[in-house]
Amino acid sequence: MTAAAASADQVTALSGKYLTFFLGAEEYGIAILKVREIIGIVPVTPVPGTPVFMQGVINLRGKIIPVIDLRAKFGMSTQAATRETCIIVVRRHDLELGIVVDAVSEVRDVSGSETEPMLDLGSDVSAEYFLGISKADGKVRLLLDIDRILSCEEIIELGRR
Repeated sequence: MTAAAASADQVTALSGKYLTFFLGAEEYGIAILKVREIIGIVPVTPVPGTPVFMQGVINLRGKIIPVIDLRAKFGMSTQAATRETCIIVVRRHDLELGIVVDAVSEVRDVSGSETEPMLDLGSDVSAEYFLGISKADGKVRLLLDIDRILSCEEIIELGRR
């Protein structure tokens, strides 16, 4: 398979429905099939000895869910919670995980024609965290790969808590 054909297959694989959300002015998307639910911000119980991006855990209807702050994970400055701040509960393989975001926007249909593979921009945020880039309606949205947001070591560490 040629490099162009492989790239076209990768872009086509990005097609689907995405829940879009904001961290600051940046808009991101996560595959809707990975989203379990969206809840308002609730008190998070800190867990000592966890990485800085790990806010702690919440009790969601009797189930303990680890919560991470994507701003901290991506090396962004912290921001006080607002009425739009929420937690998106996602499923990552066999782990349910809450991610704190500044605001949820909408569910969008993303077609392969409006996506491109992720570029390594040399920023603090690793390109491996993303599936690709969506460019539609004059906006750029980074499509998050929730399965890669935590390393194997970080998942093992969460399992010990």
